[in-house]
Amino acid sequence: MKAMKRSTLATLINATLFSAVAGTSFSSLAEEEQAKKNQLEVIQITARKRVENAQEVPVSVSALQGDNLNAYSSAGMDIRFMNAKIPSLSVESSFGRTFPRFYVRGLGNTDFDLNASQPVSLVVDEVVQENPILKGFPVFDIARIEVLRGPQGTLFGRNTPAGLVKFDTVRPSQEFDGYAAVSYGSRGAVDFEGAVGGSVTDRISTRISALWQEQEDYIDVKAPGFEKKDSLGGYSEQAVRVQFLYEGDDFNGLLNYHYRDLDGRPIAFRANLIEKGTNNINPLYDNDVVYHDAASRSTQQVETQGLSLKLEWDLPEHTVTSITAWESAEIYSRADVDGGYGPNDAGVSGPGLIIFTSETADVIPEHNQYTQELRLSSNFSGDYNYQVGVFLFEEDLMIESYSFNTNGYDSAYAQYGVQNGYAYQDQDTSAWAVFGSFDYTVSDDLKVTAGLRYSDDEKEFYAKRTKNPTPWNGSPDVLDDTANPSDSHVSWDLSATYKLTDDVNLFGRVANGFRAPSVQGRILFGDEVTVAKSETTNSIEAGIKSDVLDGQGRVNATVFYYQMDDQQLTAVGGGSNFNRLVNTDKTTGYGFELDTEWVLTDELNATFNLSYNKTELEDKNLAVAVCAQCTVTDPTYMVEGTNGPEARAILDGNSLPHAPEWIANATLRYTKELEDGEFFVYGDMSYRSEVDFFLYKSVEFEGEALFETGLRAGYMWSEGDNEYEVSAFVRNLFDEQVVIGGVDFNNNTGMLNEARFIGAEFKVKFF
Repeated sequence: MKAMKRSTLATLINATLFSAVAGTSFSSLAEEEQAKKNQLEVIQITARKRVENAQEVPVSVSALQGDNLNAYSSAGMDIRFMNAKIPSLSVESSFGRTFPRFYVRGLGNTDFDLNASQPVSLVVDEVVQENPILKGFPVFDIARIEVLRGPQGTLFGRNTPAGLVKFDTVRPSQEFDGYAAVSYGSRGAVDFEGAVGGSVTDRISTRISALWQEQEDYIDVKAPGFEKKDSLGGYSEQAVRVQFLYEGDDFNGLLNYHYRDLDGRPIAFRANLIEKGTNNINPLYDNDVVYHDAASRSTQQVETQGLSLKLEWDLPEHTVTSITAWESAEIYSRADVDGGYGPNDAGVSGPGLIIFTSETADVIPEHNQYTQELRLSSNFSGDYNYQVGVFLFEEDLMIESYSFNTNGYDSAYAQYGVQNGYAYQDQDTSAWAVFGSFDYTVSDDLKVTAGLRYSDDEKEFYAKRTKNPTPWNGSPDVLDDTANPSDSHVSWDLSATYKLTDDVNLFGRVANGFRAPSVQGRILFGDEVTVAKSETTNSIEAGIKSDVLDGQGRVNATVFYYQMDDQQLTAVGGGSNFNRLVNTDKTTGYGFELDTEWVLTDELNATFNLSYNKTELEDKNLAVAVCAQCTVTDPTYMVEGTNGPEARAILDGNSLPHAPEWIANATLRYTKELEDGEFFVYGDMSYRSEVDFFLYKSVEFEGEALFETGLRAGYMWSEGDNEYEVSAFVRNLFDEQVVIGGVDFNNNTGMLNEARFIGAEFKVKFF
């Protein structure tokens, strides 16, 4: 965290005059100014929909901004750069640069279908991003990222029983400012982003932000008969955000339009990447080699856009806020999911045994989300204040799924990649809620907050298969099904902050969260639409937020426990490329989080963060299908399936998938005044412990611990009204190679983390 800015010349002059009058020496004032310079800056957040000091909020919250955010997002990284960079937060995806899946305190959802519901909500500029494709919007011109842990359903959107990831972009202002940054790095990657803003009139200001990222294909295909260099791994992405802000005496209005266009490749699946009986990486592979027979057809095309209008009226003792928003997403993603070649007509396949080919495409041809929030907030000068509001949500979603024959050149089809399966889903969601949050100052030291929310949610779902890709299992070619789940719930929270000293606050919070029923109807490879009933969470946490060493250190710590009833889980894969929703009786979790920041010297700043999360499923009757070729370590029993006996793994006592027990990260920033500028070196590390990829436990699909390090060094200087920076950086410094996800229905297919990336950047800020 940067130290506070130097005082202006005027401040020093005034301080000198004051010292003459008061008899205080200039040197003592200078020492005081230097001490203030070396203090950590106050972090202002909007975790409770109003601007507050993060140290005074009774919520377990971490903020990512400034140097940390700039360093982590280097190298054209997508939103997955947040993985393990904040306590109790992990992020992964089986799609690549889109469809991120967030996990907070171990709670998340591994579902890969395009209507997947997640217990961690993403809110960007106060607008909930519900569909998973919306969550992958690029990160640029961001003022701050906040991660709120624990249920947040009282004030925010829908489906937040685990937590909330909140993005605030840089708003327009009357002051002219902007920046431009361009970098070039490994594998021909080019990254440009910039923004410019200022006044249009004395009432209206604007800000335009833009991003362009491009990387060449660099992954070679070595499948026999399909050899090709530089076939996968590339992308071209553009995004823009345009904002207009009107500021009147008693009224403000902010218009925000944003657009994204991605033309790239999906994440590379690698057949039998994991050696059977171990979780070691097959020595055939490294980050730039695959053995696909369908690589030439792999593509991922994403287009999203949105428009929001925020209106605020300042009344004598209240503020009225209205946020109206529309979001839309389209995607076409096609990939070689089995990750290998064959088996062809001659029965040849590889690498290793591949039972059947799988080349599929998932499409959103039509999606629209509409939200409306209206709230009234009091601005009383006394001990009591409140917020009340109403929230409306409408979503229309259509999904198409395709399967293709990929058996090399198949004489039965006389061509490659011909469609042999088709299904679609249509889902309409309607939700509304009324909410209130009430604050009361009991004394100068004790403040309490109570929140209440009534939510009503319903879905209308229809799925139909018109062409069956797996006729050998006896399923009908044409199949349709419907589901219409609905539910309502009252969620709540109660929290308190106690000021122990001027620099130490204690807090406690109990909260109840809710996620509405979910539907899974990807019947391309299955014959059943499954519905998961609502899940509820009861959470309790307590913590301390403290500034120490005269403002040169900050230590925040939280302990927590939660119990989730009827948790919605996704049984991914198993016997087929199919998702199935189930509810578990009870899930428990407990742990702690530690956030610290330090000004070590005038030139050295550091952070260190740590979290521990222990999760456990408690349901003696819950069992799921298991992998085709891996070594299952859970107790199993056999059931009669379509093609003979099938194994089921008993999940009681297992931890949740993609839920690391330990997450740790640290940063160190060194700065040194040099000539007319400043030299800096910034280092960071992150660690997440082992994870299970699926609900069941197996030797092969336990992901190893992931340790990644970054380094950034450069020089900053000023000329006139501009600030300049030139730097070199590296992500994944030691080129750590770890399996980060798997596909279990066919062979021991997996995905690898990003390889080492080296680059250089030039940046200019203008005022």
